[in-house]
Amino acid sequence: MDKLEQFLAGERLDDVAIHIDESQLGDDHNLGSAGTEVDTGIVLVVPGEAGRNAFQQATGIGAMEFAKEAMGQDGEIDSTLAGGVCPDDDGDDSDHNIEFVLSFAEAQNEEVGGMYEEGDVIHAYAHCSCGVNFSQKWLAGSRQ
Repeated sequence: MDKLEQFLAGERLDDVAIHIDESQLGDDHNLGSAGTEVDTGIVLVVPGEAGRNAFQQATGIGAMEFAKEAMGQDGEIDSTLAGGVCPDDDGDDSDHNIEFVLSFAEAQNEEVGGMYEEGDVIHAYAHCSCGVNFSQKWLAGSRQ
């Protein structure tokens, strides 16, 4: 099981996962060995603080600022974090490309209730080329 599979199963609760779309990567990038190559780019699974710092360096946006903004809009994010569907996409994909996704997992917390009572929760936040930020969350291991 690679780091991404472990993360999605809720086994890497202290890590952050970052998807970078191929349109955002230069031809000479060397991230393949550092992450998991997916059809749309690369997914990196990085220890928490280092991952948040890497996200900020790559995007110019603080990870928690981005998450806070994106959680105001629900959308559909791929179960492998390799993209998604922008909530403003009216079927014309040319204006909508998911440029990056940030994700973290939160441990089961029965006191909070809801889905958190059922197990570890994956939080995912995406940025579309049209400027829309959106989020989705699901139980770890439930969408694999």
